[in-house]
Amino acid sequence: IESKIVSTHYFTARQGAEHADAYSDTGNLPDSLGLLTFCVLVLRTGHTIVGKSACVSAANFDAGLGRKYAREDAIKQMWPLEGYLLSERLYETR
Repeated sequence: IESKIVSTHYFTARQGAEHADAYSDTGNLPDSLGLLTFCVLVLRTGHTIVGKSACVSAANFDAGLGRKYAREDAIKQMWPLEGYLLSERLYETR
């Protein structure tokens, strides 16, 4: 799985909203956006997978843990794709 990943990118929803285009409502951002962490994995094929993690309370927020859990969520999403790819290859070799 790891060998399929070209790059990994992390940001919070707040960071994303702050850098959003003019069509987004960035005037009054709720604090909770800073508690939602995204991880974007870019695969060798150019395909992207997004993982996320969030906590309920700002007192419990840890940026490092947010990145860790968001990445774990993205990796979990890769497994079904890899399973499909394998089954397709096995089918084609029959």
